Amino acid sequence: QVQLLESGGGLEQAGGSLRLSCAASGRTFSSYAVGWLRQAPGKEREFLAAIIRGGGSAYYEDSVKGRFTISRDNAKNTAYLQLNSLKPEDTAVYSCAADLKLHNIVIGDPEVWGQGTLVNVSS
Repeated sequence: QVQLLESGGGLEQAGGSLRLSCAASGRTFSSYAVGWLRQAPGKEREFLAAIIRGGGSAYYEDSVKGRFTISRDNAKNTAYLQLNSLKPEDTAVYSCAADLKLHNIVIGDPEVWGQGTLVNVSS
């Protein structure tokens, strides 16, 4: 099983950009689909994006299509989420997740979770 550690969160102004990283330990990272979910204060966790093991296909929640981009570098055991055109409503804890089945990430029930990184977008 892999372990995940996110980084790259912080305070950003509306309209700005951030790149989140998800560093995985273990030799089997390339066997896992990887995704990102977030949870805003007082709201349920929501799926954002996921990418298949080889990185050839990615899936996005409709509200972030065109603004967020998921990618991965299996040689570096790292996945990324590029956040562009940030809005105050993007403020949340962003968590990386991994599972052998991408579907489990989409439904919010992955095998592995990271600890999360806070993104705070000011207006």
